[in-house]
Amino acid sequence: MPIYDYRCGDCGKTYDVFHKVREVEEDIVCPSCSSKKHVRLISAASVSTKGSSSPFHDDAPPCGDGSCCGGACSMN
Repeated sequence: MPIYDYRCGDCGKTYDVFHKVREVEEDIVCPSCSSKKHVRLISAASVSTKGSSSPFHDDAPPCGDGSCCGGACSMN
C-alpha cells in the first residue's frame, strides 16, 4: 500500500494516508478537523537495505531521537 503525505487546507496539519487500491483523494479527511480540503505533498522515497552493508549506517551514531544515522543520510 502506498503512503502519501497530505497537508490540510483548513487547519494546516500534516498527516500520512495509507492508500488502498480503490481509494480516491475525495474520500480523504483530515484526522484533526475532518476537512476534505488537502494538498498532497512530495515526500522522500524510503529505501531499505538488508544487513549492515549500507555505507550510511555502519559507523554513524543515531540521531538524537534514534531515527536516523547521525546525519550521514543527508535527511537531517
